[in-house]
Amino acid sequence: MKSEYKLSEEALKNRLEEFIKTGFKRKAIIRTPYHVVDPSPWPMIMGANLWGIAAMFICWVNQISFDNLYWGIPLLVFTTYNWVRDIINEATFQGFHTEKVQSGLTLCFILFLISELMLFFSFFWAFFHSALSSSVEIGCCWPPVGLECLDWSKVPLHNTALLVASSASITLSHHYLQSGDIWLSVVTYVGTLGLSVMFIKNQYEEYAWSSFSISDGVYGSCFFMLTGLHGMHVIGGTCGLLFCLVRMMLLQFSTEHHIALTLAIWYWHFVDIVWLGLFFIIYIWGS
Repeated sequence: MKSEYKLSEEALKNRLEEFIKTGFKRKAIIRTPYHVVDPSPWPMIMGANLWGIAAMFICWVNQISFDNLYWGIPLLVFTTYNWVRDIINEATFQGFHTEKVQSGLTLCFILFLISELMLFFSFFWAFFHSALSSSVEIGCCWPPVGLECLDWSKVPLHNTALLVASSASITLSHHYLQSGDIWLSVVTYVGTLGLSVMFIKNQYEEYAWSSFSISDGVYGSCFFMLTGLHGMHVIGGTCGLLFCLVRMMLLQFSTEHHIALTLAIWYWHFVDIVWLGLFFIIYIWGS
């Protein structure tokens, strides 16, 4: 046994000398910066779930019974929770969201915002087309004859102030987070959520007080389609900010790694910019 031990020790020394002579030129295994996602059932389940919700909406529009399609709503909640949980585990606890992955997520989100901008642009196009070339059916004028528009200096101006203030407060919260002051970041963050809730409340009351509806000609269709679509985006942005607030309270964000919060703030700024366009075009110029 001693001879075998000495022989292996000499072989190890020879190997080490050979390795030193080569100048440590052996190639090391380099880990790819990209994240190869593990097989997941959530995309398939989400696809089936969205089919159920679409079928339920079609049945509701056509006044058909959809009692057997209620499974889409709880399945949506279940799938969303588990999918988001897996993403959080991959990003926060497993460290798969490297700088390369974060840059890819940022690029995808920018393309998503561009697609959302094109969606709003299509409805703005319809509004401008009807306003600049009014037809005989609406009295050859804009707004149409007999339609009383909303006063821009009341609720719309108040909502504009709320969104601009919320955009400033969420930017301030982001600055506090980057500087490491979690307490002030949470306080200004909660203030942003409060401003967004006030905006949604005012928008609901404006709809309740309006003297026209979405079925009152092209003006009503464009007005409620644009403001309603924007309101849905405000609700979605508020949910995204609330989700990031929970993660911030759980200390899942650091001063340098908080890509989810950054994208949520970008989305909120996008909602603010779209509202400014709505305010000046729909409420002031279009009225």
